[in-house]
Amino acid sequence: MIYMLLVIAFLLLNKTSCIMKAIKNRVQLMGYLGADPEIKIFEETKKLANIRLAVNDRYKNAKGEWVDETQWFNLVAWSKLAVYAEKYLVKGIEVAVEGRLINKSYTDKNLVKRFSTDIHLSEILILTKKKELV
Repeated sequence: MIYMLLVIAFLLLNKTSCIMKAIKNRVQLMGYLGADPEIKIFEETKKLANIRLAVNDRYKNAKGEWVDETQWFNLVAWSKLAVYAEKYLVKGIEVAVEGRLINKSYTDKNLVKRFSTDIHLSEILILTKKKELV
C-alpha cells in the first residue's frame, strides 16, 4: 500500500514537473500593433522583424474610478515568422502572440548602461478580420 502511494506521488510530481517545464518562460499577449514591423535582413537569407505591441488594461482604482492603462512591448520575430510579419502585419491590427522573454543590456552613446526586455516570438495570430482591415 505504501509502495503504491509512493508510485502515485512520484507520477504526480513528474507530471507537475513536465507541466511547469512547458510553461517556463512563456508569454502570451493580445494587443494592437503600434507601427508596421521594422524589417532587417542579415546575410541575404535571415530576416528579423521588430514589432511594437500595445496591450490595454482597464481597472478600478481605490476611488472606484475606471483607469485605462497601456503597456508597450518590444516583440522580435526571426526567419519565417519575420517574413509572415512583413507580409501580413500592419499598424493598428489586433494580434495574439506567444514567445519567451529575453533580457539584454547595452551601453548607449552617453556611456550609460541600459536594460531592455524583448519577447522573442514563436507564434503570431491575427485577430482582426479582413473586413476590418479595409
